Amino acid sequence: MEPDWTVIRRVEAAPVFERDLKRLARRYRHIRQDLEPLIEQLENGQTPGDQISGLDYPVYKVRLKNTDARRGKSGGYRVIYYWALYDRTVLLAIYSKSDQGDISDQEILTILNEHNGHNG
Repeated sequence: MEPDWTVIRRVEAAPVFERDLKRLARRYRHIRQDLEPLIEQLENGQTPGDQISGLDYPVYKVRLKNTDARRGKSGGYRVIYYWALYDRTVLLAIYSKSDQGDISDQEILTILNEHNGHNG
């Protein structure tokens, strides 16, 4: 039997992501289930969504359906994540598009720097 060389990427959440997820979960009961397919894709090495241009880091924004709102992806969630080197992906931000406009590049960099400062 051949060894399995598949690398499962570790998906971790920045403190801001965790805080916003808890806040959104009060309104949207199924948010964690809506996130599961994205986390599985990230663990399997896929990079869903669009890379955010203008940043010096591989940061992506992906649209997710909000099954509680029943508006499809356009009125759903936005998840911002950082595709770190080697085997790590960091969930940086999550927000409901119906509640908030786009997050700025500066906000993304601030979250990323705070997370990297806490985790080496």
